[in-house]
Amino acid sequence: MNITQLRALVAVADAGSFTAAAEAVGVTQSGMSQALAALEEALGVKLLVRQRHGVELTAFGERALVHARAALDHLEAIRQEARQATGAEAGSLRIAAFPSVFATVLPSLLRRFRSLHPGIEVVLLETDDREVETWLSTGAVDLGVVLNPSAESDVVPIGEDAWVGVLPSGHRLARRSTLSLAELVAEPFVLATGGCHVHAGTLAKAAGLSLGDIRMEVRDWTSAVALVREGVGVGIVPESTLPEKRKGLRIAKIDPPLYRRFGLVAALGRKPSCAASLFLEMAINASSMFGRNTVGHP
Repeated sequence: MNITQLRALVAVADAGSFTAAAEAVGVTQSGMSQALAALEEALGVKLLVRQRHGVELTAFGERALVHARAALDHLEAIRQEARQATGAEAGSLRIAAFPSVFATVLPSLLRRFRSLHPGIEVVLLETDDREVETWLSTGAVDLGVVLNPSAESDVVPIGEDAWVGVLPSGHRLARRSTLSLAELVAEPFVLATGGCHVHAGTLAKAAGLSLGDIRMEVRDWTSAVALVREGVGVGIVPESTLPEKRKGLRIAKIDPPLYRRFGLVAALGRKPSCAASLFLEMAINASSMFGRNTVGHP
């Protein structure tokens, strides 16, 4: 039994369902379920009963909830007093990331941080992924989200996103739900970069392939999808950037699958500020409790 499992119990009790609790905390539903299953296994007692319209606590679950709330209240009281002593609740935090991250991975973390630390001003800076790394190396920002980070101990994984093929609904390959990278890059192509150095062109190059017929090159993922819808060509985009309304489009999984991954990194060459340490601690807790957060439309 640990603090993160107690947090999961309180979240589900307050929200009434795994889905609502996961959304409120900013984690995956499966992660929430796993945390509570681990707590029940550790205690050897059933805490929750699934109902048609949500979940309900068992009699023991109600008693455990009282203790869980008290434990979390005491923990927060300790943290508040420590922050007051160190002045951590003042100051600002500068976070840099590339565009699609602000629309997918970061919002839940930012909401949670602002709720926990309303006295800290968060400044968000949007740029391309290469400049994020430059700003981190020069100390121009406190934290940055890097693309496809190496397996370093000082990188906090915060998400991953699958690459998918996008085709006009009338395309000859549109009836297939799975396509290879080679099949996609061989077609007339709409290339989008999304402000990142990793895109369809670099994916193809890494696989020993090339884009032989680029009909249009754009920066914005949304623009690329719109051009595909109009029949200019096919494209490869991160799944999280797909529009909710997909009339005129067909989406194909890539086989074997390809992913882009996101990691949170502190500025190099100096000790993280109090605000940066608090944000990293929150991100680490979310990662360890619920596993890697996968972004993308359902």
